[in-house]
Amino acid sequence: MTAAQETEFLGHYNRSRPFLYRLCRVHCPDPDDRQDLLGEITYQLWKAYPGFRAEASLSTWMYRIALNTAVTYVRKRGRTLRPEPLTEQALGLAAPPDSTADDELVGLLYRAIDGLSPVDKAITLLYLEEQSYEQIADITGLTVTNVSVRLVRVRKRLEKQLNEPGAHLYR
Repeated sequence: MTAAQETEFLGHYNRSRPFLYRLCRVHCPDPDDRQDLLGEITYQLWKAYPGFRAEASLSTWMYRIALNTAVTYVRKRGRTLRPEPLTEQALGLAAPPDSTADDELVGLLYRAIDGLSPVDKAITLLYLEEQSYEQIADITGLTVTNVSVRLVRVRKRLEKQLNEPGAHLYR
């Protein structure tokens, strides 16, 4: 890898690091496992970077490798890993001051997201990262239509869950 390629890679990697950390946090409840997964993702990105062909944007390519690495890592580890419930803290979302009601709503939302399938969880995480349907499709290997349909179904499922008695969404 040339010095220019290394500089470009490190710049993109550093911009993607918050997403990569949230991805690791979602897939690994244990801090040591999270660090191992982040290291594995970093290694896979570094190893694959010289072969990057710019068929998609670099960030899309990096997200795709990160998601595939996370899924492979969890599969290899088998049942020893249990996904951590999605919380504001796990996703690295900073709460504004005096936002207790908002905190509760966001916490409920992420607990509901935790019950989704791995693919739907990944799509939802990318959607929350403000990726377009096209970018999500590129990253996940799904079609744009499939992404759209899955997100509609996820929204309906989450809305139903959040409106169930005991969800404490509305008081």
